[in-house]
This record gives sequence, structure tokens and C-alpha cells, in this order.
Amino acid sequence: MTGVVIIGGGQAGGRAIEALRGNGFAGAVTLIASERHLPYERPPLSKEMLLDPASTKIDWVRPAEWYAAHGVECRLGVSAVSIDRAGKHVALSDGTTTGYDTLILATGASPRPLNIPGGDHPACLAVRTLEDAARLRPFMVAGKRIAVIGAGFIGLECAAAARGHGADVMVLERAPRVLARGVPTRISDLYAGLHRAKGVDLRLGVELLRIDGPDDAPMLHLADGRAISADVVVVGIGVIPEDGLAASAGLTVNGGIVVDEYGRTSDPAIWAAGDVTRHFNPLLGQSLRLESWQNAQNQAIAVARNIAGIETVYAEVPWFWSDQYGINMQITGIAGDDTHEVVRGDLDGFAGLLLQISGDRLVAAVGLNAVRDLRFAKQIIQLGGAVSAAELADPAVKLADVAKRMKG
Repeated sequence: MTGVVIIGGGQAGGRAIEALRGNGFAGAVTLIASERHLPYERPPLSKEMLLDPASTKIDWVRPAEWYAAHGVECRLGVSAVSIDRAGKHVALSDGTTTGYDTLILATGASPRPLNIPGGDHPACLAVRTLEDAARLRPFMVAGKRIAVIGAGFIGLECAAAARGHGADVMVLERAPRVLARGVPTRISDLYAGLHRAKGVDLRLGVELLRIDGPDDAPMLHLADGRAISADVVVVGIGVIPEDGLAASAGLTVNGGIVVDEYGRTSDPAIWAAGDVTRHFNPLLGQSLRLESWQNAQNQAIAVARNIAGIETVYAEVPWFWSDQYGINMQITGIAGDDTHEVVRGDLDGFAGLLLQISGDRLVAAVGLNAVRDLRFAKQIIQLGGAVSAAELADPAVKLADVAKRMKG
């Protein structure tokens, strides 16, 4: 038996290994990872690692000795080139092959490239790996000029960290609002105001045409004729699922590797987990692709349990978070196109909840420094979300009591 081979050394790959061993799988386990590091968690790259440039802490999924103690072969710095599904083996970039009985694809996603002239300028950095964060950290000081392309979570977290260190920051965004893909307009407006109040030069609805200039002094040219100089350019315009390996092997791909609620692909010997998957969520009744810490971890755990013979459906309410300027934002659920909004607490003071209701169901919530209430809102959505807008709007009604009632 050649056991389980996992392609991808991110959090999903690491948690899959951990869950295989934790659930009694005793066969061979091999990790194939293109990075030269063991699996680690990525959220700190744009948060803690930039907030404290002197920190040497890395959030490893497991220390190196754990893999050795649990008989896991880790092949680092090598990529999978192709999959032979008939022969059940994977060709690797070092010219070798490895066989498998079961294959897990945890290939994640890669930063979306900046497709303009000069988009590959040496001063343009993404924030996806330890090396990316290490390259950016020296610019987190007063006097440095940082241009951020994209006002999504990564871009704004980098901007907040840089401003915390006194750097000059400009954020350029094509959309008319920040965090447009992730939060409702009211939250976008609050965060745009927050960044401007902290000294960020935030420019919305602008188009970047090209980047040129010396390696250490990039010049950004906008469609309105303005030219902006910087010391470094942070590119945060989203990610693309790394599903090319799966597609070339003939697996079903649709903006991510298509899997069912168990994590199975169209090949019964191949599973997938994490950012690269488009999975069916029976709780929400839809297929979706998520880019989140929760999904990378928990879907990988579910896949590993299924491989170990413990039938496990992966059906969770999505959850995300972001830390900016000491304010914790948490988001749960998936809002529909037609929702009614209810506010609890003091949103303008960054201490409350924005609840989104569709019909008579709570479908999504955004919490600002409201960890406890957000947790109960997530539970309510998980339990079906059947609660009236009037009840949610009543400050005398505790969400904890609503969740308890629904459980009963």
C-alpha cells in the first residue's frame, strides 16, 4: 500500500495530516509541498507579523518533530507536475514520481497578478508566504511610502499595520467602496472613514494604468494622469484557486476543484480541501468557494476523517475575521441579494452587530468588537436562522437566549 499523498503544504495540508493520524489512520502519509517550509497558518502574515516586525514567531500547524514522530514523509521544495489517475501516481518537479492509494489536493490559491504594464515590477509584493511578509516588514517604519493596490482585507490589514508604524500609506481601489466583496456598504463606509481618520490616503474608483521607475522607487501612473511615487507596492487584488493540476488530470473544475459535501472530487480516489475547492454546503444548499482559515482547517479535517473511515459531512456556516487598528471584525454567513439590515449596539463606535435578514431568517452578521454576540449569531444561522427582525432589533432580547431557545 502506498497510502495517502497530500499535495499542498498550507494549513489545509497540515490539518489533513494531523486529522489522519488523530483519527487512527496508520498507513503511509506523504506531504508534497512547493514551499520549503512545513505547513503554517497564513492569517498572521498580514496581521501579527507586520504589526510586530521584530517578532520571530511562526504559527506552525505542527513542529517538525511531530511529523517525524508520526511517520509522515515531508518532501519540501518540490511541486506536483501531473497526476496519472489510471496508474495512481504523481510526477514531481524533481523528476521523481510517488504513488498513492488516496490523494488529497490542498493546493490552495495564488495571488491574482497585476495585469498591467509593470505589474511585475520588482517593488510589487504580494502577501501570501513567509518570504512575502519578510520582504515587506522592513518597510513598516516611519518615512517609508507604501502604495497598496486593492482595498480588500489583505490590503487594508497591511495599510493598518503600516500606519501603526508611522509609514505613509496610499490605498488605490478600482471599486467605489472598500471591502466590496466581503461586507455590506454600511461596514465599508465605516472602514473607509476609519482608515482616512488614521491618515491613509484612500482613493476609490481609480484605475492604475502602469508602473515604472527604478527598482527601489516605483512610479504608479493613474488613468486621470496623476503619477504617484512609492518605496514599495503591496498588491492585494484577490487570489486565484490553484486548480490547474486537477484540471489537467481531468477532474471536474469550476472556479475551483468541485467536491461534494464530503470533500470527494469526481475521482473516488482523490479528495480536495481548502481554498482550492468549490464545495457543496448542504446547510446553505449551495456550492461555494471560500478563502478562510476556518474552511482550510475544518474541511481538511472532514476529508481526513472520511478517508479514515469516519463518515463526516462538511457543513458549516462560513466565518471570517480581520484585525485593523485594534478593532476585531468578524463575519459569518452568506448574505443574499435581498436582505433587511438590523443594528445592535454601537456600530459607529465599532462595538456592535450588523445583522442581515432575508424573509424571516437571519442569513449573515458582521460584528465589530462583538465576539460573544457574533458567536451566538453564527449559532442562530447554523440552526436555520428562523427569528424575526423585530426580535433581533430588540436590545432587551439576548442572542444567547435566542440560540438556546432554538437548540431546545
